[in-house]
Amino acid sequence: MNRSIRLGTVAGVLGAGLVLALAVSIVPPAEAATGKTSAAAFHDDMRKLWEDHIVWTRQYIVSAATLSGDLADIGPTTDRLLANQTDIGNTLKPYYGDEAGEHVTALLRDHILTAARLVAAAKAGDTAGVEEASAAWYGNGDDIAVSLNTLNPRYWDLDHFKEMMKAHLDRTLEEAVARLEGRYADDIAAYEAIHADILEMADMLSDGIIRQFPKAFTR
Repeated sequence: MNRSIRLGTVAGVLGAGLVLALAVSIVPPAEAATGKTSAAAFHDDMRKLWEDHIVWTRQYIVSAATLSGDLADIGPTTDRLLANQTDIGNTLKPYYGDEAGEHVTALLRDHILTAARLVAAAKAGDTAGVEEASAAWYGNGDDIAVSLNTLNPRYWDLDHFKEMMKAHLDRTLEEAVARLEGRYADDIAAYEAIHADILEMADMLSDGIIRQFPKAFTR
């Protein structure tokens, strides 16, 4: 595996992860009495969490994908990215239960930690380690898709979910490789495409929950 491909694979892995986040709903006081959340607010919160996901994934790429060594902010950046996975699981709990939420959180944390392991292997020139971590990463990604599809099979079609995840991964690969190669205009263009894609995915997820649990939301 040549150096460009190896580093591109690492960067692509960093982006996929993350796929599959739900927003933390903030219930306005007027709605607290009814125990319901505004569908519009839930939709917006979903988008905010997804945007946080791509922002901190991008920051991780910027901090970690440097040949001279990690930037000094790598620790806090990683912590923030991992916290996002806990937020995702906690958001699922009101609709699917604590066990389901914790399971998704565990899968997503594995996703992030496996990406970090893959980066370390790539920097060390450990081709076998890169290939092993990459296989584990993609297997974990499939597990996440299957897990979420199981929770809402009617509105989160598995094949479509996998297609959206792959598109997100491909875009993030473009972003990371462009940055590694110093093509910063291309790097920015790829991120803009990622932003558009991630909002589409966020809308699919929020719409699916609202349609599955219509009595939990006000219009």
